[in-house]
Amino acid sequence: MKFTVNSTDLLSRLQIVSRVIAPKSTLPILEDVLFDIADGKLTLTASDLDTTLVTTMDLPSADADIKVAISSKMLLETVREFSDQPLEFNINDNNFAIIIKTASGSYNLVGQNGAEYPALPSFDDNANNIVFPVETLYEAISKTIFATTDDDLRPVMNGVNFDITENNVTTVATDAHKLVRFTTSEVKGSADSSFILAKKSANPLLTVLQKESGSVVVKYDSKNLQFSLDNYNMYCRQVEGRYPNYNGVIPQNNPRKIIVDRQAFIGALKRVSIFANEASNLIKLHILPNEIQVSAQDLDFSVSAEEKLQCQYDGDEMSIGFKSSFLVEILKNIDSDDILMELADASRAGIILPLKNKENEDLLMLLMPMLLNE
Repeated sequence: MKFTVNSTDLLSRLQIVSRVIAPKSTLPILEDVLFDIADGKLTLTASDLDTTLVTTMDLPSADADIKVAISSKMLLETVREFSDQPLEFNINDNNFAIIIKTASGSYNLVGQNGAEYPALPSFDDNANNIVFPVETLYEAISKTIFATTDDDLRPVMNGVNFDITENNVTTVATDAHKLVRFTTSEVKGSADSSFILAKKSANPLLTVLQKESGSVVVKYDSKNLQFSLDNYNMYCRQVEGRYPNYNGVIPQNNPRKIIVDRQAFIGALKRVSIFANEASNLIKLHILPNEIQVSAQDLDFSVSAEEKLQCQYDGDEMSIGFKSSFLVEILKNIDSDDILMELADASRAGIILPLKNKENEDLLMLLMPMLLNE
């Protein structure tokens, strides 16, 4: 059979779906992209069994229907080098040999029978559905995913937890050192429910969300998730297990409240942390009325640094230590020009908030302190 496809259109879809393909797989066919040609449309599918990404595009011409799996790596490297032009695929129905023809050449590949490609996951009859605006789902994931852990011994913390109620949706991520909680009232569920989206699935989903607009329909049961957009569908396995009680670790009474310019704070932390001990990355915040003294030292090399930063604060003097890289990471994931820090004492977690939240959003970030050697 033969079909024709535009090289630029094909490349843009291949680059996105192939993000879910694992470099090495126990099933060789999972190193391929499935081409499913039916009714004048091309459906591309890539999977690592945990995450499957599907996209469909119209074809200028196709003379039959067929399913064939083609090496993702070889196809991507080839199509990437073409200028914007039509590509004619000729596929042998018997042995799945493939010839790609252009105006100036031809390229021979070996395909596999697409019928051997793993089927899409199925859902229970009582599966739930919830609709997100694309931008809201992107915010909910991107604002939290950096706080996930890579610890395989705690798999539930290696993903973003979604708590859905009739009033709002809350996404949470934590690695036990930092915690991020994002709540939007723009999206509401029909009943209370929850699921955990694995980080390895969330990253390619973010790439898709950046390309799309409109709405995302999220379908989920006790095992699987499906994210349906105009041009893409993603299927992924949920992370199994119960997420920790995150609200229980957020301190409620924080009498010390400091308002500071976010970018100025990031700049000071980056400069001073160069002089911090490489192993601990500890920086000290000495907080005075209307001033924060940011300092660090590395006794092994006899180096130190201190920088003063203006702020709004009229409480008692206090000092607290944080891991500089974690604090900078948190500040970078807040959009507000000014941030509000809520502190109790040097041993309790610090709360970091945007001074002004976006409409229908509530963002809270928590960072555990480090012990100061004074």
